[in-house]
Amino acid sequence: MTGTRRKPGRMGPHIEGFQARLLELGYTPGTVRGLLKEAGGLGRWMASQDIQTARLSEGAVGTFLAGRQASMHGRVPSVRSFAPLLEYLRNLALVPPVTAAPPTPVDELVADYETWLVVDRGLAAPTVLRYENLARRFLCEQAAAFGVGFVDELTGAEVVGFLVRECSRLSVGAAKGRVGELRSLLRFLYLKGLTPLALATAVPPVAGWHDTGVPTGIAASDVERLLDGCDKNDSGGIRDFAILMLVARLGLRSAEVARLELGDIDWRAGEIVVRGKARRRDRLPLPSDVGEALSEYLCEARRATPIRRVFLACKAPTRAIRPDLVSDVTRRACERAGVHQVGAHRLRHALATEMLRRGATLVEVSQVLRHRDLATTAIYAKVDLGSLRQVAQPWPGAQR
Repeated sequence: MTGTRRKPGRMGPHIEGFQARLLELGYTPGTVRGLLKEAGGLGRWMASQDIQTARLSEGAVGTFLAGRQASMHGRVPSVRSFAPLLEYLRNLALVPPVTAAPPTPVDELVADYETWLVVDRGLAAPTVLRYENLARRFLCEQAAAFGVGFVDELTGAEVVGFLVRECSRLSVGAAKGRVGELRSLLRFLYLKGLTPLALATAVPPVAGWHDTGVPTGIAASDVERLLDGCDKNDSGGIRDFAILMLVARLGLRSAEVARLELGDIDWRAGEIVVRGKARRRDRLPLPSDVGEALSEYLCEARRATPIRRVFLACKAPTRAIRPDLVSDVTRRACERAGVHQVGAHRLRHALATEMLRRGATLVEVSQVLRHRDLATTAIYAKVDLGSLRQVAQPWPGAQR
């Protein structure tokens, strides 16, 4: 496969290696041919303009594409479509790396905060990212308002004002999360001596009561419809079926599905290791139907790659899935099955509800869902209608 019959100019020495890399990353042969064709066009332009490979950059590619836009009709690719080529050349040290802008005071402060979250508090990477995102928004807003002394001038009024604006578009649960994230940042600033006052105490709590809601799931029959709607003749459908089986049958969280590695499946013992919250690792029995779904995906749909994560993205480049894809898979399954759209966590609720309906105790449900505190599982007592009827007292005056 050469991608073009014309000579690729200055890209000639790199075409074969680039082609091999694209195939290794999981790009389809048709996509590879298109990328090689564009690389050849870029190489011929470089030769005509006497541009060496070491001078290649996104700016040079933009100039090349601007010339093509002016001289031809039809669709012209974007600079982004040349990202795989530039990345390949940079990995070979043939193209200079992208020069990063010097860090701003906010960048430096957020970097220190990230280190504190990881080293001093030992938080997991997804939690660190969430805390870091809020910290950056808050600090950027303060830097824009107060300039160089944006931390020294910080007062409770700015803290409360930011929180009110941030929470105006959020649910009660999400607002409580923002309060915790902001308190963490303010605690860090005070412990590091960057603010004279412990402003974490100025963050108001979010009004709300514990355990007032009822866990909402979907009917067991609807869960089966989601599973039956997966296309077993397509590699993406086989993958989605395995993902849904882990959530619906074992109650795994989205992050736990995404973190699952090949070594976590013990086929001989019929067990699976779940990488849960707070770096916990739990061993669960692997039901035969879940094991069959995983086996079918690994043997028939998962491309060969050194990546150890079980579930991979369907589109190139080959990479492990992100946790949010699990809910995306669930919503697409709902569309196919004609079921009201829900996220992956609703299937976890549905599993607990169905277990209670079949006679399982709250302790057993807690063990399957891997709750550290039985009080977390106690919310499911609200959906155990059979047991509630047995303990409910007659309403005064209901019978005459």
